[in-house]
Amino acid sequence: MDNQRKIVMVTRRTRFEALVAQYNTESQAAFVIESRGQDFHDYKIEHQVYYQAIKDIQKSLAKVLRVQLLEREFLPNFQFGRDDIIMVVGQDGLVANTLKYLDGQPVIAVNPDPARFDGVLLPYAARDVRRVVEDVINQRLDVREITMAQASLNNGQTLTAVNDLFVGPRFQISARYELDFDGHREMQSSSGLIVSTGLGSTGWLTSVRRGAEGILGSRQHHDQSFAWESRQLRFVVREPFPSQVTGTELVYGEINETTPLAINSMMAQHGVIFSDGMIDDYIEFNSGTAVKIGVSDSRGKLVIG
Repeated sequence: MDNQRKIVMVTRRTRFEALVAQYNTESQAAFVIESRGQDFHDYKIEHQVYYQAIKDIQKSLAKVLRVQLLEREFLPNFQFGRDDIIMVVGQDGLVANTLKYLDGQPVIAVNPDPARFDGVLLPYAARDVRRVVEDVINQRLDVREITMAQASLNNGQTLTAVNDLFVGPRFQISARYELDFDGHREMQSSSGLIVSTGLGSTGWLTSVRRGAEGILGSRQHHDQSFAWESRQLRFVVREPFPSQVTGTELVYGEINETTPLAINSMMAQHGVIFSDGMIDDYIEFNSGTAVKIGVSDSRGKLVIG
């Protein structure tokens, strides 16, 4: 056993745990959920299956490497070691949440409940982990690289995204800003922008485009997805509003390594930038702040076998 190297297993609270925390006791949580016509027992089964998978993984790795558990909420402040092997046990979103805080360490993504979760980014089951970890240690497995986005502000702050970046208002109000892209500038008022990576291109980006197509009555849905490794990003503006001073021409585009997207905030307050749905880990984006969004030099690495 390598006494220096370790496995960091990233987990997150189950829906069962969140409900018990909200309503103080399991019985009170069950009462509230069942009074609304839902099956609380299903939440409990999901919770039990999840923690059984974690227990099985820890047992199978006991003689391979030391395992350290890390809950999702502590990711922003955790210091990963260069030689750490990162294991994510959860749903696809947890993989994205984790990759953005790494510096090239390989990620083994485990589906704890294949009967419940599709797990597009979760190629392994709990029974696979010992073999996979041993193969990673001996460099016998392939790693797929994932292109990430980076937002760099004029105040020195940066934020990385694995799936997507959101730029706009924290609350349900209009955002005011100026876009500067590929030689064109436009003042805009909208509900914000989405900048998507290839990994995230089947998510929020596609949702916004499909919504716009539906409003226009289009029956031809254009596939917005692109390869995880592709050194590009795509942006789309949500609900742009035309007025005497704001336009709606610059609402979609492809960002690459030579063509970034620049945005100047004109929001007096409540402007934010956050990534991968983690709204609590946001950067303020108010008047006087400018951001340049481009392809990150860092790449995520997902073990694929």
